[in-house]
Amino acid sequence: MANYYSPKEITHNFASSAAYKRGLSLPRFITIAILGGAFIAFGGMLSIMVAGGIPGIGAGNPGLVKFIAGALFPVGLIMVSITGADLFTSNCAAFTYKYLGKEIRLHVFFKYLLLSYIFNFIGTQIVAFLLSFEVGLLDKEPWQSYLFHYTEAKVNQDFIKILLKGIGANWLVCLGMFMGYSAKDITGKCIAIWIPVMLFVTLGYEHSIANMFFIPAAIYAGADITWTDFFIQNLIPATLGNFIGGAVFVGCAYTYLYLRPEKV
Repeated sequence: MANYYSPKEITHNFASSAAYKRGLSLPRFITIAILGGAFIAFGGMLSIMVAGGIPGIGAGNPGLVKFIAGALFPVGLIMVSITGADLFTSNCAAFTYKYLGKEIRLHVFFKYLLLSYIFNFIGTQIVAFLLSFEVGLLDKEPWQSYLFHYTEAKVNQDFIKILLKGIGANWLVCLGMFMGYSAKDITGKCIAIWIPVMLFVTLGYEHSIANMFFIPAAIYAGADITWTDFFIQNLIPATLGNFIGGAVFVGCAYTYLYLRPEKV
């Protein structure tokens, strides 16, 4: 017996997560969405603390520092998956399965995405403000300089560039969640999630929920970034790209491949 599920079984497993979330009461759904945002923020903070703490290595080996950040960030998504927390970006794929299967209406589809997005944001701010800024984790060198440089680059890119990076990010994040559903044991799940999520962070793609931690954390710490910069120059295009990446490249693609009967 194989110790992993087939791609068709994985697609059904992923789709079932949306059905489970729809069955939750509103307070419970809000709770798992807040937790999801917080867990992603913890992963982001870990990557900043380690990658930002080795400036000497970074000066001579910038690619290595990117890989270290990428290798650590997936801790957040692994926590989301194992604990059953909720994440807007993976919902872009999961709820697409249900919508294309005509199990939910369009307004229900967007209702859950919006609720997830709002309360993911609240979760990220709990970590960014209370557990990062208020305790002084990122107001010392070399971490502050690393965070400022990292986030200022995020708000100084073209709209289209961030949109495209957003597509790449959530294509890989949703693929990570998809691959996580392939595993029948906890070790396999962690490894399966880690691979594509590490890839998106190392490549420098834009993930809206992660940026809800990174950029506000920099704003709280005194970076030369405004909330308008954050929302207009990064979050909006990143979110649109994330939606396309998850809904189209994972939701639509695997619905076509495994949830629709083959026409003879």
